[in-house]
Amino acid sequence: MDRYVAHNWQCLDDLASRKPYASIYTTLGCPFQCSFCCINAPFATNRYRMRSPAKVVAEIEHLYATYGIKTLKIIDEMFVLNDRHVRAICEQLGAKPFASELNIWAYARVDTVKAGMLPMLRKAGIRWLALGIESGSAHVRDGAQKTLDEADIVSVVREIQQAGINVMGNFIFGLPDDDRASMQKTFDLAATLNCEFANFYSAMAYPGSPLYDQALHQGWPLPTSWSGFSQHSHDCTPLPTTTLTSADVLRFRDWAHAAYFADRPDIAAPLQRKMLEPLTV
Repeated sequence: MDRYVAHNWQCLDDLASRKPYASIYTTLGCPFQCSFCCINAPFATNRYRMRSPAKVVAEIEHLYATYGIKTLKIIDEMFVLNDRHVRAICEQLGAKPFASELNIWAYARVDTVKAGMLPMLRKAGIRWLALGIESGSAHVRDGAQKTLDEADIVSVVREIQQAGINVMGNFIFGLPDDDRASMQKTFDLAATLNCEFANFYSAMAYPGSPLYDQALHQGWPLPTSWSGFSQHSHDCTPLPTTTLTSADVLRFRDWAHAAYFADRPDIAAPLQRKMLEPLTV
């Protein structure tokens, strides 16, 4: 088990704790229908199955006692969803004597995180919540079936952080309603939130997602190989939008990543100028 290693950001305060490491499921599927997500492709539409909380806790205890694992990922597409399920797991896990040693991360949505549950999550060893914030534009979020209010996004992120839980913010550039101004809004929101870590993605029409069906119907260009769907391959091919080419989206995504993590004008400004230059190839 010590060959499995956690993401570096999950253990920034103690890189030695990256292993041993394990991933577990507590649920399968997702009841939401975000346009860019293909999670429901292997399952019946909107199917959401939950494991017994007692068995989940027993599995974590086995991993801790047998392999010394304290760093875990709850790999559910949406762990913080069913209040009864989440509460049962966290209350049982929080009562274990080793709970304070755990470093767990899990997925949540801004609209499924309730302030009252945060101390319970933290006591159970959950130190990271990954949120799909996606866009800084309400119009773009609505088009992606991700109807969230920006004030609620900021408020929930701050409440999570105040509870002693780190936030992984996930953002997407190049959703169908995106233009350069809306992508800039997304970057500005990411900078305002300043989550403990962030992922910047380009929109992909993954097979099995509603966006893939829309791309086929609209005749939008799609990758010609599986590697083209990868975020970081040499032939990465994001979706174009009405006003942006695939290359425009990819360049903005790369600029956003560099500007966000460098947080230095001498790096960000030249990159932004380069991003605005017309493509030569």
